[in-house]
Amino acid sequence: MVLKEEIQKFFKGEVMDDDATLVAYSHDASLFEVRPKLVVFPKDASDLEALVKWVGENKKNDATLSLTVRAAGSCMSGGSLNESIIADVTKHMNKIGPIRALGTVVEPGVFYRDFEPKTLEKGLILPCFTASKNLNALGGMIGNNSAGEKTLRWGKMDHFVLRSKVVLSDGSQIDVKPLSQSELRDKIAQNDFEGHVYRELKNLIEENRETIIKNKPRVSKNSAGYYLWNVWDGNTFDLNKLIVGSQGTLGIVTEAEIGLIEVEPVSKLYVIFLKDLSHLAELVNEILPTDPETLESYDDATMKLAFRFFPEMLKSMKVKNFLKLILSFIPEGLMMLRGGGMPKLIVLVEYTGKTEKEVEKKMKTLDQKIAHFKFITRETRSQEEADKYWTIRRESFNLLRKHVHGSRTAPFIDDVVVLTKDMPAFLPRMREILDRNKLVYTIAGHAGNGNFHIIPLMDMHHAENIDVIKKVGEEVYDLVGEFHGSITGEHNDGIVRTPYLGKMFSPEMLALFKKTKDIFDPQDIFNPGKKVGGTIEYMASHIVIEK
Repeated sequence: MVLKEEIQKFFKGEVMDDDATLVAYSHDASLFEVRPKLVVFPKDASDLEALVKWVGENKKNDATLSLTVRAAGSCMSGGSLNESIIADVTKHMNKIGPIRALGTVVEPGVFYRDFEPKTLEKGLILPCFTASKNLNALGGMIGNNSAGEKTLRWGKMDHFVLRSKVVLSDGSQIDVKPLSQSELRDKIAQNDFEGHVYRELKNLIEENRETIIKNKPRVSKNSAGYYLWNVWDGNTFDLNKLIVGSQGTLGIVTEAEIGLIEVEPVSKLYVIFLKDLSHLAELVNEILPTDPETLESYDDATMKLAFRFFPEMLKSMKVKNFLKLILSFIPEGLMMLRGGGMPKLIVLVEYTGKTEKEVEKKMKTLDQKIAHFKFITRETRSQEEADKYWTIRRESFNLLRKHVHGSRTAPFIDDVVVLTKDMPAFLPRMREILDRNKLVYTIAGHAGNGNFHIIPLMDMHHAENIDVIKKVGEEVYDLVGEFHGSITGEHNDGIVRTPYLGKMFSPEMLALFKKTKDIFDPQDIFNPGKKVGGTIEYMASHIVIEK
């Protein structure tokens, strides 16, 4: 069977199997290389319905057939890679409906950078945008249950997907919305595959509720596993709560209705410099009741990186007066001279409101609440001044990737979460693991959620670094498990973390994940090896070793 010729018989979009295309789609933002056999560009949902049906019908003759939907390819966990068929939805399935706060209809191939300007014209925003918002697409945000700096106040992507259209593994497209008890009974009574999914999933949840609740992560952010604890509360059954974050392993989202929030016109940033981490948890607990919009942080290595590549960092800032901006860093320089060096952690607290007076009141409250710590602090007085701190926070990954010669960014422990009270105990122990293994790295993260992004730099010309990745992954995720945290708060499981799900979930819960996958996708058509079925051997064998 010639795959391209067979699919072209019914597929309206482009079907590509040339070497250049296959090489391009062998990579995303992760460590991995996985070469597909075919890349297709669906024109619309009916193309995807026909393709899924065809894969299902031909799977018995070719067990390697499967389908992974890809949007921007910015996934750091390898979630958009597959050895069979890749369907890129960004080329054609990128339409945006009328912008409405209570429901804006989008297709999965819409880039966030194209979506946000349209929402801002209406004074609205999708607040779970990520630091990579200039790169990613909404389909990926749904698949990974994305989050970012505003998640502390507003929640993750699953809070904003109100309804969706999903292609199931039999090739049928269904409408997914929250169901009342009576609506759920009607769904279960259907004598079709949709009815089967609702019936079996409800039974699985009800028969295993104790296991599910026991395994529910206690941290405020989690992208690991299937969110079985979110679907059915006895009154409302919402399949969207499971589809979001499932990395395209249960079905294909062809359309979603997205909720938006109003943009508050005034924002100001309060910056806190910590010489050590001993008071971090206490500080965060003082800050949270003041209702910040964001509570972010980055470490001394990130700050040093910014100073090292200062000219390029300035280019990332959209400022009119570069001299004024450069001079604005003088207080930080003097602080380091007087205080004995670089602070261990820089904490960013952003407040928003409708008026200057409202925001100033919040800033004053915070200033009073944390005065007893005697930290060095700074209140920014302009958006330009605030932007310098945000640029350091957001651009560190790009600076690392571009400038450290002979090494590359290695995202494999990049998204751990612990309870905020555990941060002072957890972070030094995690750093000890990284230092003992002689890794160069930066740490930045969402301090208000206890969510940290650790980006090591590694020379991937040396195959022995694969063993380092495996060893450090084991040690860090064991530590996360010890603190009852999550191995991924935002970036999801993909190839890199699926093998480690047993570090935070029991064997019984892992078995429920497998049953969930089997209910939706008994032939393993959708994005295999993610969420269930991934192995450390597969992960290690697909890490790119550069020549």
